[in-house]
Amino acid sequence: MQDAPPSYPIVVGIDVGGTKTHLRTAAEDGTVTDHVRTSSGWRPHDPEAAAAWLAALVHEALPAGTRPSAVAVGGHACETPRQCAEIRVALRELLDVPALVVGDAELLVPAAGLDKGVGLVAGTGSVAVGRLSDGSPVQVGGWGAVLGDEGGSAGLVREAARAAWAAHDRGEDPDELALGLIAAFGVSEVPALGAALESATDVSAEWGRHAPVVFAAAGAGSALARQVIAEGGRSLAALVVRLAQRGVAVDDVVVAGSTVLAQPALYDAFAAWLAEAVPGARPRPLRVPPVEGAVSLARSLV
Repeated sequence: MQDAPPSYPIVVGIDVGGTKTHLRTAAEDGTVTDHVRTSSGWRPHDPEAAAAWLAALVHEALPAGTRPSAVAVGGHACETPRQCAEIRVALRELLDVPALVVGDAELLVPAAGLDKGVGLVAGTGSVAVGRLSDGSPVQVGGWGAVLGDEGGSAGLVREAARAAWAAHDRGEDPDELALGLIAAFGVSEVPALGAALESATDVSAEWGRHAPVVFAAAGAGSALARQVIAEGGRSLAALVVRLAQRGVAVDDVVVAGSTVLAQPALYDAFAAWLAEAVPGARPRPLRVPPVEGAVSLARSLV
């Protein structure tokens, strides 16, 4: 019978995003190594395939014969506790080490060095997560660009198009927002925006990449664009309100995402609405990679 590979004091944290995956190993002596690759092949709705994909990443990152002490994963589109648990069980069987799998937004609070709070992401999409006093996870938002994701880049573009259509129906001339959208989608007039949006094959990505148009129009004086951004901030604050209403502690709200942290107008709108709706909540922009939260969770398993 072949002996099992030796165990080493190395933990592995993995942040699987929608487009890229960040794996970090942390040794007991403080040595940290990072590995970044695309998320192509990540299939979170197939637990066996997802676990095999994660195990392959771990094997690629560690020297031959090395087994980590623990592995923790924050997975994009890992949407329910049951789904995450099924991946965790399969991953643990493959690696034979303690493992934890959570949604990627759950990495934010531990990445910020906190034991509790809310993780809010507004990148291409938007979602907020927290935990009840008994440790049960709660997620709100994250329903995709067609139905939700308000405050994310794709949702902002969707709402900007709606605002442009409404102005057109009122008989108004195209403003900076409408003209920007027309140019971005390569159409000749406002009514044609509908077909352009509907023809997208990857809705979130294709809509979301045009979000800079909304912020540029606001900077150029578009009242419509400013209203879209303000409502986006309000929608993000509403996610925190929903968590509070369900019993989640919302004293600290750790904020991450390529849209909200890159666009001060959206972040300021979110912070202003949050202060009004939940006066005791403190927004905290995340200044470290979310994968640090995965490393922290992995250490807690050892």
